[in-house]
Amino acid sequence: MSDRDADNDQDLRTPIVAVLGHVDHGKTSLLDKIRGSTVIEGEAGAITQHIGATAIPLDVVSKVAGSLVDPTDFDLPGLLFIDTPGHHSFTTLRSRGGALADIAILVVDVNDGFQPQTLEALNILKKSQTPFVVAANKVDTTPGWKPNEDAPIKQTYDAQSDRARQKLDESLYEIIGELSDEGFSADLYWRVQDFRGNIGVVPVSAKTGEGVPDVLTVLMGLAQRYMKEDMEIDVTGPGAGTVLEVKEEKGFGTTLDVVLYDGTVREDETIVVGGKNEPIVTDVRALLKPRPLAEIRTEDRFEKVDEISAAAGVKIAAPELKDAMAGAPVRVVRDRDIDDVITEVQAELSEIEVESQEQGVVVKADTLGSLEAIANALEEAEIPIMRAEVGDVAPRDISVASTAEEDKHKTILAFNVDVLTDAERDAEESDVKLFESDVIYRLIEEYEEYVEERERAQQETVLDNITRPARFNILPDHTFRQNDPAVVGVEILSGTIRKNSHVVKFEGNSPTRVGQLKGIQEQGEDVDEARSGNRVSVAIDGPTVGRQIEEGDELWIELPEKHAKILEQELTEDIPMDEVETLQMYLDKQRKRDPFWGK
Repeated sequence: MSDRDADNDQDLRTPIVAVLGHVDHGKTSLLDKIRGSTVIEGEAGAITQHIGATAIPLDVVSKVAGSLVDPTDFDLPGLLFIDTPGHHSFTTLRSRGGALADIAILVVDVNDGFQPQTLEALNILKKSQTPFVVAANKVDTTPGWKPNEDAPIKQTYDAQSDRARQKLDESLYEIIGELSDEGFSADLYWRVQDFRGNIGVVPVSAKTGEGVPDVLTVLMGLAQRYMKEDMEIDVTGPGAGTVLEVKEEKGFGTTLDVVLYDGTVREDETIVVGGKNEPIVTDVRALLKPRPLAEIRTEDRFEKVDEISAAAGVKIAAPELKDAMAGAPVRVVRDRDIDDVITEVQAELSEIEVESQEQGVVVKADTLGSLEAIANALEEAEIPIMRAEVGDVAPRDISVASTAEEDKHKTILAFNVDVLTDAERDAEESDVKLFESDVIYRLIEEYEEYVEERERAQQETVLDNITRPARFNILPDHTFRQNDPAVVGVEILSGTIRKNSHVVKFEGNSPTRVGQLKGIQEQGEDVDEARSGNRVSVAIDGPTVGRQIEEGDELWIELPEKHAKILEQELTEDIPMDEVETLQMYLDKQRKRDPFWGK
């Protein structure tokens, strides 16, 4: 290796790896296994815990991977896994113009296949064009599987019985099929020639460690082959990173957990951080790293460092960080013009501006990236947004939501954030509806179900208060009383008759009101309404049988013009077919007289 190469090595940063997948498919246990096996292989000091990330250097990767990796093939320094729990959406955390992660592992439970959250993760990977491998986890649960702790997967796969292998193959090919449905060509990783056009599927067990060497090998290979140019950075340049979390820390106040992907940050340097209203300019008071595992003392979990270089996870303590946002950019100013840096941060934030409208729902999310992902999903579902922000649900969000004109918009969709106690109380008092979830599609689904339910209830209320169309015949020889009120037997030809409705009789196309239905009796029992096809006796207040009405007459329930209009324009899908037909007949008669009646 020439001297120039040796110098150059300093300028290749570690690729940043994100781990995503459905909620209980084993993301965390796979990370723990990768960490655990590397701790056993390397001396405890070789693997370093960062803030929100774990660095695994190349020599440790090659020990774990054994014969699969020849370290001389690589000049990248290792892998940095982002491992902040609760960030299932952290692929949407950004670095300049792209995803924060250079590469990702999508964890899929081999028995459970694709779940909605898996698809959500895939869409995010598609949109951000992040290369990834699929870890088909839990192979050890295959019936008849004989575990071979920490072994490369091909070796342990070949050692299984035909029955176990066949069973596993079925599940693996189902996953490969599902990837193909989503537009990805995929195969078992040892069969993939070109990782550019094909996704490698790595069977693995987070429990037994089988396949972990392969996961590390494939990630290392992908990064080395396709990303080496992106990893070339000026380590000594001014640092650039992304905020993972904003946290209160005892003794330090508000701090930022940051993944640094470029350059260096030093104590006392001025930094610019994306904030809720405008970029924050502040000075670094302390750079903190977790203490090595061997010497963690509870009251002093961090140690200070003077400077830190990419790629790394670090905690930054500085004044004025209260309005900083997860997902926002962090830039070291150093020898540049501070206004240029502020403009750069603003430009990056404005890429994520969410289109908001006069009317719509309020959205709160844990990071800028997830805010962006929700905004995209809401746009697809044609749900308008009135306000979208990063952070917990606070009382002022409730007051904003309560100003919505439409009740269905008096809602807050909260993704992966807490609801402050006061806000919860305010929501109950002001009829603002809160939806909370850490799965984007579920949030939107629940909201849509709620809106549908509301609309259904409103239709029902309208239907209850609206006169419904019906016509009926007075049966011959069924006059029980001539007047005050007239009591006659009738057959309902179509629709529903209800107590207290007005009754009309058409002479040609002109309706004449003859009286009001005062009572309905079915088999001697008083009822409030009767449906088409029934024979009932009715009391009609107003007419006398033999004068205004006769046996054999066809009578109609009188429809107020306003009701007829609502029925025709809004409710035809909510009423039975025979009522729709009766409505049409009634309208036809009225419109022969007056073409605009009920329009």
